Amino acid sequence: MHKFKFSKWLLAFAAVGVFAAAPAAAETNLKMAYALSTDSHYGVGAKAFSELIDEKLGGEYKIEQFPNSALGGEREVIEGLQLGTIDLAIVSTGATLNFVPTTGVFDIPFLFRDLDHARKVLDGEIGQSMLEEFPKRGIVALAWGEQGFRQLTNNERPVATPEDAKGLKIRTTENPIHIAAFREIGILATPMAWPEVATALQQGTIDGQENPMSVIVSAKLPQLQKYLSLTAHVYGPALVLMSPSVYDGLSDDQKAIFKEAAEISAKAMRQYVDEVEQSGIEAVKEAGMEVNTVDHDAFVEAVKPVYPQYYKQFGQELVESIQNTN
Repeated sequence: MHKFKFSKWLLAFAAVGVFAAAPAAAETNLKMAYALSTDSHYGVGAKAFSELIDEKLGGEYKIEQFPNSALGGEREVIEGLQLGTIDLAIVSTGATLNFVPTTGVFDIPFLFRDLDHARKVLDGEIGQSMLEEFPKRGIVALAWGEQGFRQLTNNERPVATPEDAKGLKIRTTENPIHIAAFREIGILATPMAWPEVATALQQGTIDGQENPMSVIVSAKLPQLQKYLSLTAHVYGPALVLMSPSVYDGLSDDQKAIFKEAAEISAKAMRQYVDEVEQSGIEAVKEAGMEVNTVDHDAFVEAVKPVYPQYYKQFGQELVESIQNTN
């Protein structure tokens, strides 16, 4: 009898031991890549994304951030999403143009009146239907983020009119839509990957660059550039993207949470842009940059000859429906 009781106790103890030794479900680390620093609008967006995933899917997924182009330039990052070597990314439309060409319509110079206009388009039918184009190219687009309006910086002279900009060698993204407009103005557009820009500015191989205030501030460009001209020539959206190799393996509930995290991320980016559009100009002035406004109408007129090219590329109806969104 005692032997039987002892055996039962031993079996029970062994069973408990087996359960205690069984490993918990492993947490999956997901790599999230972006080109800028953790204190940029991308970094703020990535942090908001990570926090929501921690809150709602902690123990299942953890977001590992790779800022400062640690996993390559934006084009390589998008290719990584397609291949499944990178799981998540925040990128500019300058890079997505090569994969989903219609996103390039938002890069047309002087297309948007202001931030409110741009956000209405992206949040409305035009922007949301464009997100649905990405899976056809092996990428999942979760939400539109934001960079803000792009401004011009250089080391040669203040730029107030298109005439002032002529002959300046300006780094651009690999974006033919921007490049066509710059060349029309007379700017020597020089496409270059972002990680190479600081060295090129220091060495004087380029005179300047153009980016939103969010980038100009977070990348500490006042240390490298003398003049900031408030051209507001192009609105810069951003995109929160995901690799289908991860997304397709999620349950519907998990997919909804990742979508929510992307929307929270986008909101954080917009908030950052709203703040930096106001505080950034003062910050760069304090850092020694000379800031000037421009003859906006003169720039609009200067790029008008390129618009037929944009109509041909994207359709006049789409371009005008964006312009006419209220």
